Amino acid sequence: MSLTRKFKWISFASLIGATVLVASAWRFNIDPIGIPNRDLPPIKGEERAVLTSAPNVPAPITRDYATKVIVELETIEKTMRLADSVDYTFWTFGGNVPGNFIRVREGDLVELRLKNAHHSSVPHNIDLHAVTGPGGGAAATLTMPGGESVLSFRALNPGLYVYHCAVSPVPMHIGNGMYGLILVEPKDGMPKVDREFYVMQSEFYVKPGEKGKPATLDMQKGIDEKPTYVVFNGSVGAIAGENALKANVGESIRLFVGNGGPNLISSFHVIGEVFDNVYGEGGSLVSQQNVQTTLVPAGGAAMVEFRAEKPGTLVIVDHSIFRAFNKGAIGMINVTGNDNPEVYKQVKGLGMAKH
Repeated sequence: MSLTRKFKWISFASLIGATVLVASAWRFNIDPIGIPNRDLPPIKGEERAVLTSAPNVPAPITRDYATKVIVELETIEKTMRLADSVDYTFWTFGGNVPGNFIRVREGDLVELRLKNAHHSSVPHNIDLHAVTGPGGGAAATLTMPGGESVLSFRALNPGLYVYHCAVSPVPMHIGNGMYGLILVEPKDGMPKVDREFYVMQSEFYVKPGEKGKPATLDMQKGIDEKPTYVVFNGSVGAIAGENALKANVGESIRLFVGNGGPNLISSFHVIGEVFDNVYGEGGSLVSQQNVQTTLVPAGGAAMVEFRAEKPGTLVIVDHSIFRAFNKGAIGMINVTGNDNPEVYKQVKGLGMAKH
């Protein structure tokens, strides 16, 4: 075969291959390297998403079909408590840090309506890691103060995903609190559990405000990766003490764990428990069982499941332990119910302060 004929044959074969790829792009099958070709399901009706603020999670999805889901979010800049005697000017999705939890189903058509409050000082947008498309949606949602943008996308990949603002300078927007979680439930649903909670770690790089003024972001501390605080759910003590999560002995618990960063990897651990199941990096499959501590990357997520088998206080920490005891990364789950001394009891020894 001549070089010219060979080149023409290769070009024709490439064209045929490309045509076949396009024709079968949405067939539900697995190609030789394990990447699925998805068949987009038909859309039936529409509904408005129920959004929740941490640590609450919307109820599991019970429908067995894909629908159009309307999600309404507003970016709001507001002053809130970061730590005792420390107020901070947060930038938020929905007025909360972390932003509102979004729950949709695999195959859903999501129409996201993003508003930017009229009193905002800067434009905002949203990059959802669950989105297949330019910038995860950021390219379509640049929203000026007082404006609104609308993005439409298919929820193709099941799993737990971070979303965040991606307006330049991106570290400033994330560092001020603009992140949250979106769960794309598998089309066949998730195993039923008794309790679900939304827990998101992040760090804050604080520049104290002048007398009577709230603290703001210290960009140099962020660049140097020297956080003032490392917290769960937006502030020191947000899920500790009177704000502790609550469960009963014998109940199964699922934590949807996110890490907004902007810099640090979380060594996520619950003192007094072992994770029976871990969905590593927020994927849709159990990747490991009987896990003591799991890594959650900045801009990533994980789901962990366990059963509460003993009454008492379970302590949630980042096991990069100075962050827990010196920078605020501590939460609690108060478990009540009948004791189970066969699981655990003190036989002899001095009592100690509970950590």
